[in-house]
Amino acid sequence: MEDVIIGKGNLWGKGVYANRNFKKGEAVIQYHLKPLTEKEFEDLPGDQEDKTFTHIHWGQRYLYSEPERYVNHSENPNTVQDLTKKQDIALRGIAKGEMITCDHTKDDIS
Repeated sequence: MEDVIIGKGNLWGKGVYANRNFKKGEAVIQYHLKPLTEKEFEDLPGDQEDKTFTHIHWGQRYLYSEPERYVNHSENPNTVQDLTKKQDIALRGIAKGEMITCDHTKDDIS
């Protein structure tokens, strides 16, 4: 996780920032998704943030880990999700210190 750091943002007060410059097309974040059964999802504490950081991809529910769970939404994002490779890919050059963003309206794929 040396390439990105967690800092102040919008999601639970956290955000992800570039800790170095990234080129267009470069992988910015590698996901560490944990597949969940429905029972495991139901057993997550309701007052905890974990349920907020689950998404369904191709019918499977996943729990997002750090740092990917804190990537903030933007209508003009600098990354796009590649769910096959489980990565956020830079849509353009990203400067060190810039917040990493993604269009979360495209998160869940059935």
